[in-house]
Amino acid sequence: MEITRSGSRPSATGPAEYFTGSVRIDPLFSPPEPARVAGALVTFEPGARTAWHTHPLGQTLIVTAGCGWAQREGGPIEEIRPGDVVWFPPGEKHWHGATATTAMSHIAIQEKLDGSPVDWLEHVTDDQYHR
Repeated sequence: MEITRSGSRPSATGPAEYFTGSVRIDPLFSPPEPARVAGALVTFEPGARTAWHTHPLGQTLIVTAGCGWAQREGGPIEEIRPGDVVWFPPGEKHWHGATATTAMSHIAIQEKLDGSPVDWLEHVTDDQYHR
C-alpha cells in the first residue's frame, strides 16, 4: 500500500504549448507499470482551455467546481458543471476548459498506451472558443 499525502506533489502550470490562459495542474495519481491509469486535478481560470487533443484509450472528466465548456470535433460546445462526468472515447478530438467568465476545475483520468496518455493537436482559436 502507498499513501500519497495531500500537498506532497507540487502543482504545475499548464504549458502554453498545450493550453491557452492560466491553468494549474495538481497531480493526483500515476502508479508505476504495469498500471497505466493516471489522474490530475486541473483548474482553468476564466477563458483558459486545452488545445484540441485526443486520448488513445479515452478520457474521463469529473467536474468538481465552477462552470466549464467541452466540445468534441463537429459537435456543439457543451456546458459542464460540478458533479458532471464527461467521457471522451478513444481517438475523439476534443477540448475542454473554463467559460469566458467562470473558472472550472475537474479531475482528469486517462490511460497510457505505449507510454502516452494524450496526443496534442492545434490550439482552439478564439473564434472556436466563443461560438
